[in-house]
Amino acid sequence: MKQQKIYFYSSLCIAILSAIILLAFQNKNEVYTALTTIALRDAGNKLLLTNQDSTSLILPVQKLEESKYRLSFQKEIVINPDSLVVIVERSFQKANLPSHYQIEVKQCQDFEVAYSYQKDKTEEKSIIPCSGRFLPEKCYLIEVRFLEKALASSTKPIWIIVLIVSISMAFVFFPKPKKEKQIISTNGNSIPVGKFKFYPDENKLTVESTEILLSKKEVELLTVFVENPNKVIKREELSKKVWEDHGVFVGRSLDTYISKLRKKLSDDASIKLTNVHGIGYMLEVKNN
Repeated sequence: MKQQKIYFYSSLCIAILSAIILLAFQNKNEVYTALTTIALRDAGNKLLLTNQDSTSLILPVQKLEESKYRLSFQKEIVINPDSLVVIVERSFQKANLPSHYQIEVKQCQDFEVAYSYQKDKTEEKSIIPCSGRFLPEKCYLIEVRFLEKALASSTKPIWIIVLIVSISMAFVFFPKPKKEKQIISTNGNSIPVGKFKFYPDENKLTVESTEILLSKKEVELLTVFVENPNKVIKREELSKKVWEDHGVFVGRSLDTYISKLRKKLSDDASIKLTNVHGIGYMLEVKNN
């Protein structure tokens, strides 16, 4: 028993240390993301000023994935690649961001790459084509991917493994009393959706013994659909109902949440979230 306690407390100490290190990594990543957002907005502002535009909005910077971010604008702009290279480099330098990155300028309509380049620490390794050629006035998205990642981030998976192993060892060597099996709560009123039961007040769907959690936006969207089965709901109507009082509606957010809902409802072939091209979406419900 004494040896078990030693193993338990040793594992617990390792777990606590791992958690502290992971928290430090997380805080560092949050600061990194905040600095990147500021730098991109600064670059966006300077690009608008080169277009003699001091009034239109720079839309919220999106973090697409680890080390990849997107800058977008309210209005169409003309982009001079030479100015873009200089503006981005200076904004990143002021924020002390990595100097090794790739920039892609994409057309909003089809996401085709209109211009791209790669910046390295040394000019010799940088790849900057199409000098002097202006991109015509269009809606553009500017995406940056940092290629130089802090060494600390590469060790993060190792600490996650250490944390998991440590916690597992703690439970193995110091088992807890068995608890009674918890029963899924279904206190709220449910709405039938095919073979699912929809609990909007509890942010979930249930099917048989399975519980599927929903985000707040997914609940709001699904509520609109179940109230209007087999009816086309326009994109504008969905956007207004779900995002009107919750901040700025960002371009592809609706499509993203629809895709998530579609996956969560995919186990039932009798219901289907259909995209009605150029109009909106419809929840198709087949009558049995």
